[in-house]
Amino acid sequence: MRAQLVEIPGYVAGTWTIDPAHSNVGFTVRHLMVSKVRGRFGTFEGTIVTGEDPLESAVNATIDLASIDTGIAQRDAHVRSADYLDVEKYPAMTYRSTGIRPDGDDFVLDGELTLRGQTKQVPLKLEIGGFSPDPFLEDPFKGARVGFTATGEISRLEFGVGDAAKIPGGSGLGLGEKVQITLEIQAALQTS
Repeated sequence: MRAQLVEIPGYVAGTWTIDPAHSNVGFTVRHLMVSKVRGRFGTFEGTIVTGEDPLESAVNATIDLASIDTGIAQRDAHVRSADYLDVEKYPAMTYRSTGIRPDGDDFVLDGELTLRGQTKQVPLKLEIGGFSPDPFLEDPFKGARVGFTATGEISRLEFGVGDAAKIPGGSGLGLGEKVQITLEIQAALQTS
């Protein structure tokens, strides 16, 4: 028996296209174990299907790994190299959802992340920002927008990203193993 779902105000079932102009795919990783480096990917695309039953919704997304931006061009070039992302051999990272389940007032999106030829289960904590008509359309009720925040964590070593080199004379890794993922996603309802 399925648990009673949280009420989702304004919920709309349909197929949505991620709007990269109003979305952000970001990450954070520890550097030298004393600070955090933040970055983002500038080029990505995806489709979200919100089912009549929200627990039957699905997501498919693709991220262009060459579009990494940490604010330092030299570092970005190194991260694109075979030492880390190896974008010449593996140009994209993909995420395909495999299920969704309630988690208090929010949800958990279960799915498969593929990076550097490795596919692993990566759950994302999902917060629904809301559903809204698009006020910039001639008929705002013909289109709609939806917003989500998703957060999660991966082990870069499990995907073969970088190595486990220790800080010389120190006890930690030069680059943290855990990478925090933060997605701020807005998507537009596809209309016929």
